[in-house]
Amino acid sequence: MKLNKLSNPFPTVGYYGHEYFCDRQNETSHLIRNIENGNSTTIISIRRIGKTGLIHHVLGQLPKGWKGIYIDILSTENINEFLNNLATSIIQSIPQKSSLGKKFWNFIQSLRPVISFDSLTGAPQASFDISIKKTELNIKFVLQFLDSQDFKTIISIDEFQQILNYPEKNTDAWLRSIIQQLKNVVFIFSGSQQHIMTEMFTSPNRPFYRSTQFLKLEKIDIDIYADFIVKQFKKYNKQIDLQIALEVIEWCNIHTYYVQQLFNRIFSGTNTNVTKEIWHQQANELLNEQETIFINYRNLLTNSQWKLLKAIAIENRVLTPTSKDFISKYNLGSSAALLRSLDSLRKYELVYSEFDTNGKIYYSVYDVLFQQWCKGKILLN
Repeated sequence: MKLNKLSNPFPTVGYYGHEYFCDRQNETSHLIRNIENGNSTTIISIRRIGKTGLIHHVLGQLPKGWKGIYIDILSTENINEFLNNLATSIIQSIPQKSSLGKKFWNFIQSLRPVISFDSLTGAPQASFDISIKKTELNIKFVLQFLDSQDFKTIISIDEFQQILNYPEKNTDAWLRSIIQQLKNVVFIFSGSQQHIMTEMFTSPNRPFYRSTQFLKLEKIDIDIYADFIVKQFKKYNKQIDLQIALEVIEWCNIHTYYVQQLFNRIFSGTNTNVTKEIWHQQANELLNEQETIFINYRNLLTNSQWKLLKAIAIENRVLTPTSKDFISKYNLGSSAALLRSLDSLRKYELVYSEFDTNGKIYYSVYDVLFQQWCKGKILLN
């Protein structure tokens, strides 16, 4: 299906095809190779770095004989809603008028769901109101139905860590027991809570332990990203100097979501040529608009948590948060209290931990705009 040309080549949500997708050639090849060889994959990365876009990019390039299904389960709260989401995603992925679509619709209707249609998009939706035991059986039946077809299926489950929040016990255990019996269905598991996803697939006491291949999604190479930005402007008869593109990307810490967000504004605020004044103006306006959110962080956190969050933001990367120098510089109190605050900030997903190139753990804030706001750097023209 050919998509209409976007009015702005830097979308901040959704996937609009390879024309608006930057690089990820190695990651795409890695995932397709795993799919072709029947290996499921777990994608590990920090939030908003482009996992969902990569998944949709891969699903659009599947090998012949494969069908792709994407499911986002973040909004689900129990296994019944998981079943609803699974069935809905499948019937939306397979045209009802096709022979396969008719076959699957007949199968789904045999499970007696309530079929409705979205009032805005007209897309079909399936919902079940059944017992927990029946729900588990229906999920099993749906997956086995796909497994029995004369094609292979890749199912991508986004925000997979959400199943740990379901009130039903051992959801991951019984789901794993079903998945390991499938021969023609492979999976991509991804999620925004990196530390939980990592624990689910690397801890020996978890059901999904060593059940998949891993793909660590890193930031896009800055030079490749800058070249992509310049070409996108050129396609729309606008111009941006390579050096300015590099400055903007670096200011955004090469973080995909924030790069897209700022360039979306720079593009819309530019008639022909991007100047340093234009990008500075757009960045400053973006920070000013976000200030209410940043102040709300302070209202939601304890004083110790707030001080630590600001300190990590200003430092960019903190290797040893309990060091005397770091504590003294920002007046953060005792190391024990600091560790409690750090643990809370990680649970709130305001701070994440990552390994540097030397294998050492460091801590950073997720929100790049908050980081720039804390540094107090008003960009001057």
